Amino acid sequence: MFSVKELAESGYLTSVPYSYALEKGPHEDIIASEHTDQEIPIIDYSLLTSGSAEHRSKTVQAIGNACLEWGFFMVINHGVTSTLRDEMIRASENFFDLSEEHKREYAGEKLFDPIRWGTSFNIKVDKTLFWRDYLKVHVHPKFSAPQNLAGFSETMQEYCKRNRELARELLKGISESLGLEEGYIEKAMNLKANPHQLLVINLYPPCPEPELVMGLPPHSDHGLLTILMQNEVGVGGLQVKHRGKWVPVNPPPNAFVVNMGDHMEILSNGKYKSALHRAVVNAKSTRISIATAQGPPLDTVVSPAPKLLDLENRPAAYRGIKYKEYLELQQSNQLKGKSCLDRIRL
Repeated sequence: MFSVKELAESGYLTSVPYSYALEKGPHEDIIASEHTDQEIPIIDYSLLTSGSAEHRSKTVQAIGNACLEWGFFMVINHGVTSTLRDEMIRASENFFDLSEEHKREYAGEKLFDPIRWGTSFNIKVDKTLFWRDYLKVHVHPKFSAPQNLAGFSETMQEYCKRNRELARELLKGISESLGLEEGYIEKAMNLKANPHQLLVINLYPPCPEPELVMGLPPHSDHGLLTILMQNEVGVGGLQVKHRGKWVPVNPPPNAFVVNMGDHMEILSNGKYKSALHRAVVNAKSTRISIATAQGPPLDTVVSPAPKLLDLENRPAAYRGIKYKEYLELQQSNQLKGKSCLDRIRL
């Protein structure tokens, strides 16, 4: 297995290898999407947790509107220090700077291997390879981390802990916005004791023909929500599908990007949709994104919340499925739109 980073830094690459080139040719919609008047909502986390009932109520309403209209929002004033965020970015860069030989020590082949380094999405089923290398680590309830980089484990553990705390409060707000009790999602999904958290670090190297490849194709995430940050490359890369157009996601400094996952769509019985998004690449800069997928324990069956159902007017739109089984379903197929979620629609 050759990484995209190794390919990009080989010194002789002037065009995209055939295995990475999109079958349908250049994606013409990328440039057009950079000019849009659609603005992704921004949530001030400090108002959600300030202790003011009025501030909280308004923020919960804003979260609900963002979930309903976008499935995406950006979070500011979240309390995660810029120092920790910067340390996490540097540690991630240092990992990908390791020799190919050292990184291959983590080339796990099984979905639930504690640590997996690889490229594309699933090279066994991908018809076209994606311009992306990754490091995936299961960090909760059992913490794992690469051990050949000084300080990486400690930085990763603290960063993931802070992400879980952020997710917990956001899920309380999302629960309220659905008209449920503040703690409904946490209790129903057994999140207080053993939530499942997967850390995914993506590396998108410069590409000589970025219009011919995809970093990641249009897809939705598994889990309840994903919290993401990226290095400040100034060239963008993440885009969300909104009202038929691809909108660039350019968060303010020190902001997190949050998007709804498929299991939030299931739990809300389709009221809140998991948003289609994609990663595009560029010819100049390396982009790193760091995502934590927040989900229930692996053996939890996720199904629509009974309080959101009406047998006559709003019956269950999805069948219940164990979180682990859903992950296995997603990993064994091509990453394509919401095809995985479509398999459990009723």
